[in-house]
Amino acid sequence: MQNEILPMISIQNLKVEFSSKPLFDNISYVINKRDKIALVGKNGAGKSTMLKIIAGLQAPTSGTVSKPADLTIGYLPQQMRLADETTLRAEVSKAFDHVKMLDEELTWLNQLLAERTDYESESYQKLIDEISHKNDQLALLRSDNNEAELEKTLIGLGFERSDFERPTSEFSGGWRMRVELAKLLLTKPDVLLLDEPTNHLDIDSIQWLETFLKNHSGAVVLVSHDRAFIDNVTSRTIEISLGKIYDYNVNYSHFVELRKERLEQQMRAYENQQKLIHDTEDFIEKFRYKATKAVQVQSRIKQLEKIERIEVDQVDTSHLRLKFPPAPRSGDYPVIAEDVAKNYGDLQVFKGVTFTIKRGEKVAFVGKNGAGKSTLVKCIMNEIPFDGSLKIGHNVKIGYFAQNQAQLLDEDITVYDTIDYVATGDMRTRINDLLGAFMFGGEESEKKVKVLSGGEKSRLAMMRLLLQPVNLLIMDEPTNHLDMRTKDILKNAIKSFDGTVIVVSHDRDFLDGLVEKVYEFGGGKVREHLCGIYEFLESKKLASLAELERKEKPQIAEGKSEVQEVKQSKLDYMEQKEQSRRLKQAQKRVSTLENRINELENEIKDIEEKLSAGACNDPEIYSRHARCTEELEATMQEWEEASEELELINPQL
Repeated sequence: MQNEILPMISIQNLKVEFSSKPLFDNISYVINKRDKIALVGKNGAGKSTMLKIIAGLQAPTSGTVSKPADLTIGYLPQQMRLADETTLRAEVSKAFDHVKMLDEELTWLNQLLAERTDYESESYQKLIDEISHKNDQLALLRSDNNEAELEKTLIGLGFERSDFERPTSEFSGGWRMRVELAKLLLTKPDVLLLDEPTNHLDIDSIQWLETFLKNHSGAVVLVSHDRAFIDNVTSRTIEISLGKIYDYNVNYSHFVELRKERLEQQMRAYENQQKLIHDTEDFIEKFRYKATKAVQVQSRIKQLEKIERIEVDQVDTSHLRLKFPPAPRSGDYPVIAEDVAKNYGDLQVFKGVTFTIKRGEKVAFVGKNGAGKSTLVKCIMNEIPFDGSLKIGHNVKIGYFAQNQAQLLDEDITVYDTIDYVATGDMRTRINDLLGAFMFGGEESEKKVKVLSGGEKSRLAMMRLLLQPVNLLIMDEPTNHLDMRTKDILKNAIKSFDGTVIVVSHDRDFLDGLVEKVYEFGGGKVREHLCGIYEFLESKKLASLAELERKEKPQIAEGKSEVQEVKQSKLDYMEQKEQSRRLKQAQKRVSTLENRINELENEIKDIEEKLSAGACNDPEIYSRHARCTEELEATMQEWEEASEELELINPQL
């Protein structure tokens, strides 16, 4: 029982500096055995750095991270190197290698024990204790159902059984990230450190992962911008802000309320201190040169020097009510689809799609990755050919946010000018407020677009779209690069928009209360559900993807004999082989870009290690760091395009 209450990991007086700039300042906290922790904070606050330090991949400037020698930690970064040498099943089976190693070690220790005759010695007793301990470990890790657990995990993360024997090289980057996540979960570490694990998951897989993590017997430390996900998984929230931490023993939603109270208290203390400083400085300036006040002036100067300045995090602008310009009136039915079909060669993405979207409706496109959501959006935008009829209503003006929307920005102008050029009416007087709400306040607004990161460009493109007078808004995964407060701003703006909206998203919290109709993509069909997102999920009983599999498989197999199913499996295999041949060129491009990304990340890492160690005084190293960072952003963007092209060729990748 004592072990249950002892901390697994103890972080003491942690300090991290980068280029003499403090990221963490004497932070201390503990991670207990069954903690489910949400690690939150603004972009750049240090969340990913904190996970790397806990995982032992990065050393702090000072301070300690204490943990038992036999503690196992599983770490999922946002990006990682991916293996391509085996099949999906063989690659994920590597998760059980540590069990085999432990088994071999026990065999060796038992052999040593059999050869010993010094039964009364202290070393003999230690050997027995070690064997007993490792036997206990093996009993916990070993399972006769390893294969069943592997299949359950892969299906839960969205793979089909027909994928199991495919080479991992055939999968796009997002799906290979799922391979690494599956391996990590199957190792059953004592502590799971997950950095944005839902980035490459669809709504079904996210729900499955929620259930898995809630039932995980060890600790979980989670970084995510998906509010519903962290609310459902975690019960403790640690915020990193201005180099310090604020530890709350509550889930994220409750934390938001407590944080608001804390910020209000901090602001009052800050304002009181600023008044004291201002009054003191006025006194010093007024009587600085009067001999009769010299003692008092010196006293006030010393008092001013001793004041420990209160810092307040950037003002929370999530309450700012952004509004789209009034939507020009369109016809009663902005989109009418009749028997729409789309295929790539022999692969049928969907067919028989028929629906009508009325003026003013807000609808969601949901389903597994590769089921055709973005493809149908491109059909509506008339960007790709399709079969059937898609009618766009009278006077419909479309505002479209694609996943690659950031590429359409003019990179040679500033952030401020990007917004100033499209803002109209009284919105022009509020540009600075708008920029602040989207984290482009102050000097950030004068940056050239070309120096922004991919996430910053996406936020800017989103903000630009908010200002355009449209009446049909189509948004494809609009929340991918937005933090939770910025997502709230966008959600409120869309809710108050008086036009029609189509949202492609896996973010349940974002869709909740926003859409009143859900279009479900899957199995080559699009099904209409006249309800909100949570009513849809409840009606489908998607508590886990396994339930979905059990519901769908009898329908697929209905009326088929075993022989027919075997023939169909062989046909599927031949189709996959043919598809694989056509995909080689696209896969080669993705692979080349991934190799270049790895090279750039390693080069940047080497430079940053030199800078952190103060081992290089060459000014050129900063220019090289900037060039590598800029090239990495451009290559990442190109990789995203290549991966999207790969998925268009075969949406099942």
